[in-house]
Amino acid sequence: MLKFKYFVEQHVFGVCTRIGEKFGISIGSIRLYFIYTSFLTMGSPIIIYLVLAFWMNIRKYLRQRNNPSVWEF
Repeated sequence: MLKFKYFVEQHVFGVCTRIGEKFGISIGSIRLYFIYTSFLTMGSPIIIYLVLAFWMNIRKYLRQRNNPSVWEF
C-alpha cells in the first residue's frame, strides 16, 4: 500500500504535499479539507488546485533553465 501511495504522490501534482511541507501541517488533513470543500462548494477548489499545480511545474522548469546541468550545453 505504501508503494502505491508514493507512486501516486510522485505522479500526481503534489500540491497538497507541498502545502503541508511548507506550512508544517499534516498532509492527510489538507487532503481531507480539500475533499470537504470540494463537496461543499461543488468543485471550485479543483480549479485552484490545477492553477497551483501549473504554477509549481512552471517554477520547476524555470529553475532548471536557470541552472542547466553539464549535459545540457
